[in-house]
Amino acid sequence: MGTDPRDEIVEHLPSMRAFARSLTRNPSSADDLVQDTVVKAWSNIDKFEAGTNMRAWLFTILRNTFYSAHRKQKREVEDIDGDMAERLSEKPAHDGRLAMKDFAVAFTKLPDEQREALLLVGAEGFSYEEAADMCDCAVGTIKSRVNRARKRLIELLGLRDDEELELTDAATVAVLSGPSAA
Repeated sequence: MGTDPRDEIVEHLPSMRAFARSLTRNPSSADDLVQDTVVKAWSNIDKFEAGTNMRAWLFTILRNTFYSAHRKQKREVEDIDGDMAERLSEKPAHDGRLAMKDFAVAFTKLPDEQREALLLVGAEGFSYEEAADMCDCAVGTIKSRVNRARKRLIELLGLRDDEELELTDAATVAVLSGPSAA
């Protein structure tokens, strides 16, 4: 008898929480989303195919859970002026030219699909193919979303395409850089 796939779920909690926090823009909601994901994964572990990518399976469950909840909450008021996001942002841990707060604010202005694609490919290091599978769309769609998101972030942050980024935060560099930095 092989190892129980449930044992692997715990290894992916930090990256699941980071992805959930970026999607929800709220630490408490992110924790709830991760908890819901773990409960769904745990109770459906018999549907997980041994030998496949557990991380991708969990991220797919998390993403689907987020969008299902998002559709249900259409009647709620959005944080259009960014006041809530402003209160949730933290002081940057690095002293680079690009302040993390500026990045976080710009990042929240991206459409959900672009933010999600950029996180999966840039920050989480999934291939375009894996991200396309998780998002249930074509690889070209993911590439397009990532490209548009990066261009929009550069525009929002007032950077030039050829400008060198002075960052010490690897995840931010990966998100703004091309696939080679991921």
